[in-house]
Amino acid sequence: MEQPPSSAPAQQQSPPGATEQMRPRPRDEMRDYVGSGNLAGKRALVVGGDSGIGRAVSVAFAKEGADVALAYLDTSEDADAEHTAALVREQGRECHLFRGDVAEESFCTRLVDDAAERLGGLDVLVNHAGTQAAQDDLRSISTEQFKRTFEVNVFAVFWLCKAALRHLPEGGAIINTGSVNGLRGNKGLMDYSASKGAVHVLTQSIAQSLADSGVRVNCVAPGPVWTPLIPATLPEDKVEGFGEQTPMQRMGHPDEIAPSYVFFASDRLSSYYTGEVLAPVGGETHPG
Repeated sequence: MEQPPSSAPAQQQSPPGATEQMRPRPRDEMRDYVGSGNLAGKRALVVGGDSGIGRAVSVAFAKEGADVALAYLDTSEDADAEHTAALVREQGRECHLFRGDVAEESFCTRLVDDAAERLGGLDVLVNHAGTQAAQDDLRSISTEQFKRTFEVNVFAVFWLCKAALRHLPEGGAIINTGSVNGLRGNKGLMDYSASKGAVHVLTQSIAQSLADSGVRVNCVAPGPVWTPLIPATLPEDKVEGFGEQTPMQRMGHPDEIAPSYVFFASDRLSSYYTGEVLAPVGGETHPG
């Protein structure tokens, strides 16, 4: 595999960010990925699937034989979402788009039901939507920011999982997105780190509660990955050299993370895995 770009220059965007403006462009289209039918006939909802890791996951699922519904926040992401849909359809799979704010319980419930209706059922739910806002001083984090972070990153996972249980069959899978910051904290992303720690433990707890139902619940906790979220939410000085602090001395790309989601989505590959937090983090080690 060709080595992906390893570093980024200083840059910034308005949130939620767009792929087209990023330099270098992230590797997020799974162009050299060859599927093996691990998700043949499956139907997947990827929440936050328009760009970045969500895009790579959607395309990888399609290459493995799944039809995909993807959800994203607002009209500024329409171009990214349409491009991802085109990549999925290139594989001969269905792709349905839904736009809305997962911080609203009513949207989460409606999204799952509508996606299941369009797909003819639901086998895999990927909870990947997330938000962050950098603040180095605890006193600078407003209650509104803290609440928004938890609504998008934690409450939405709770609402979407609840709604999905009406549709997921035995052998179904839920995959939540955590973060390396939820494993070891980050002084510049305190509320985000706390929310991702909550996602990790919520994943483990829901997995235990569903263990006898045949629905597996797991989590992928990536390290520094080059997605639109980064230039849209971090100051320029944090974007420059992003990821170089890892033992691998580089940032990751979405194409490198998506296979972890394929692993957890496929009963063939991970039938004895539930309640796991898999951390592709560029070489960092963590206790537990």
